[in-house]
Amino acid sequence: MPEGHSVHRIARQFDRNFVGRAVTASSPQGRFVEGASVIDRRTPTEVRAVGKQMFLEFDDDIWLRVHLGMYGAWDFAGEILVDPTIASANGRMGQTNQRGTDLEPVFDTAGENSLSSIGAPRRTRVHVRMSEQTRGLADEGDQWPPPVVGQVRLRLMTDATCADLRGPTACQLQTPDEMLATVAKLGPDPLVDDVAEGEERFAAVVRRKPTPIGLLLMDQTVVSGIGNVYRAEMLFRARLNPHTPGRDVPEETVRGLWRDWVRLLAIGVETGQMMTMDDLNPDAYRLAMAHRDDRHWVYHRAGLPCRVCGTAIVLEEMATRKLYWCPSCQA
Repeated sequence: MPEGHSVHRIARQFDRNFVGRAVTASSPQGRFVEGASVIDRRTPTEVRAVGKQMFLEFDDDIWLRVHLGMYGAWDFAGEILVDPTIASANGRMGQTNQRGTDLEPVFDTAGENSLSSIGAPRRTRVHVRMSEQTRGLADEGDQWPPPVVGQVRLRLMTDATCADLRGPTACQLQTPDEMLATVAKLGPDPLVDDVAEGEERFAAVVRRKPTPIGLLLMDQTVVSGIGNVYRAEMLFRARLNPHTPGRDVPEETVRGLWRDWVRLLAIGVETGQMMTMDDLNPDAYRLAMAHRDDRHWVYHRAGLPCRVCGTAIVLEEMATRKLYWCPSCQA
């Protein structure tokens, strides 16, 4: 499932490429025809990302709500204006968590930091013409608009940029009140809410819950944006047993989880990758950025030795989702 960093990156793409530009809207798949007709020829005026959900405002107070869910993604084609504050395989790869070191671009073999397709992992089939921090333009013969490939729920197009939405859990139009009501149900997001206030909200909720902390971190009403990868990694970084009831987790540990989420989310937005390992030398960092298996402590490492103690990493199901943890370090 796309996690919070991906949705914030998508929102930044829309802010730079769609806000302030009239769009044509269609539903090639046919499942959002009425909604597309309402926003067709309108101009996006604002975009917001909260946790795993994005809200795109159009003139006349119409909001498009998109929740990518397990399989959703946005595919971008055409001319893409790159946000200079974020990195990609096609641009600068700032090493935020490595004491400010700036390395050469690193190409992720899984495409996790792709600018052309953001969301659930997939092989994109659209061509991207980069603008600003560019690596070249499309050939003059490239087809425009790009052909529709697969099941596209919603296509938004300006004169230069196309965005195709595939496989979302939710794609709906909302009034301003409906949008605010949706956001009100979500837990704090470090990139949206005041960080100090968010910490207080998060700590207050977790400290009164008998629910295991491994479930609370995935509850979007408790904290926004954390998914399976960040959940496993944050619990390991805190050396916290995922089955510990929230109310039994020491307050300082709870606050430490929030502060770690603040840090990891910022890194994820900048790099486009869920980098959760610290203090890597430049060679190890490049390897980790290029290969997903080398950038996590426990996630996707079932049966492999813990990087710290050597104990085999355990894989179990917690509320139907895979949970990876070290039974020794997190005892």
